[in-house]
Amino acid sequence: MSTVVGESVAESFVIEGGRPLGGRVTAAGNKNAALPILAACLLTDEPITLSNVPRIRDAEIMVELIAALGVDAGWIGPNEVRVHAAEIDSVELDEALARRIRTSLLVAGPLLAREGRALVPPPGGDVIGRRRIDTHVHALEALGARATIDQRYEFSTDGLRGAAILLDEASVTGTENAVMAAVTASGTTTLYNAACEPHVQDLCRFLVSLGAEIDGIGSNRLVIDGVDRLRGGEWRIGPDHIEVASFIGLAAVTHGDVTIAGVRSADLIPILPGFAKLGVTCEVGDDWVHVPAEQALIVQNDIGEQVPKIEDGPWPLFPADLTSIALTVATQAHGTILIFEKMFESRLFFVDKLVSMGARIILCDPHRAIVAGPSRLYGQRMESPDIRAGWALLIASLCAEGTSTIGNIGQIVRGYERIDERLRALGAQIERVY
Repeated sequence: MSTVVGESVAESFVIEGGRPLGGRVTAAGNKNAALPILAACLLTDEPITLSNVPRIRDAEIMVELIAALGVDAGWIGPNEVRVHAAEIDSVELDEALARRIRTSLLVAGPLLAREGRALVPPPGGDVIGRRRIDTHVHALEALGARATIDQRYEFSTDGLRGAAILLDEASVTGTENAVMAAVTASGTTTLYNAACEPHVQDLCRFLVSLGAEIDGIGSNRLVIDGVDRLRGGEWRIGPDHIEVASFIGLAAVTHGDVTIAGVRSADLIPILPGFAKLGVTCEVGDDWVHVPAEQALIVQNDIGEQVPKIEDGPWPLFPADLTSIALTVATQAHGTILIFEKMFESRLFFVDKLVSMGARIILCDPHRAIVAGPSRLYGQRMESPDIRAGWALLIASLCAEGTSTIGNIGQIVRGYERIDERLRALGAQIERVY
């Protein structure tokens, strides 16, 4: 069994701040695309090779989770995975592995489609508030599954059938589970209020490359005509637009000159206007984005000199995964702005750590924070509560005066591949200590 990356909570990052970063970095593969695509490999009995898979803890665990079902699955290169689900020996997920990642629930749809049954322990993942699984259950039931929920989720079916389904929320993973269950169901499935984030689109296009029939990719209405079987093939995971935006924020607050390569520029359309409200300007090419050095970060007020806001929402609105990062960038911008995180009630609870560094932030309630900047930040000792807050603390530490220590970095490396190495290549003074 492979060694899981970034597992020890005893590991820390020690960071010397106040250095402008510069250079070129290539975006890693999209974690939130790789995980459902790995699960979707269970839908075919033919081999599949995936490239540009981020070598992060969550991806490592998903590969192990699939292999534990009796499937031939493993890493064949630094960022390449081969999955051959010729046979599936078990429909019960390994409980210890499943509890370590949220996306273990994504195996339910493919197992139902292939084997007619799935036994899934409650998933793990970030602690950023309540994360409903109702959308998954209702969608699978609409397709003909029976669900029993006790100490685990047990799904079974005598055969999945297409249906018209209105998802009760635009859940990314709920949409993905429904799509994977529907592609080989009999008849036609129409999903209304479907999530349409870039990683959902990547999953749908991957399935189409295997022979699935999906119309409406990129919209909130997906029409899926079930096919008898899917074939094998090869697929390259798309770039992680959240990581790209993370590097944009990092470059801006350190006054660095950074180019991010391997970008899909269309994925940045909802993101760049949010950064522009903080005075961050970027040059964008077909597959790159450049953040010029020494930017004057000035909050762009609304008409009438009113206080502006950055608020998240389902794609194509500003991504929830970037609110923590936008908030940290705001601490270095001249002016006042409201950060409105609508989707997760605990996402903003890390702001006390920024306040301890010197940031001027008023946490109005679990969803809203007012940031007045710029603030001079000072290094502190902190713990990373989740992936995105962890990166936000990295950004703050790299622009702060003095030394910062960030503990529980397993939460950061879950989502960012070899991040300390890649930051050092840009000139950051960051070390991993044990």
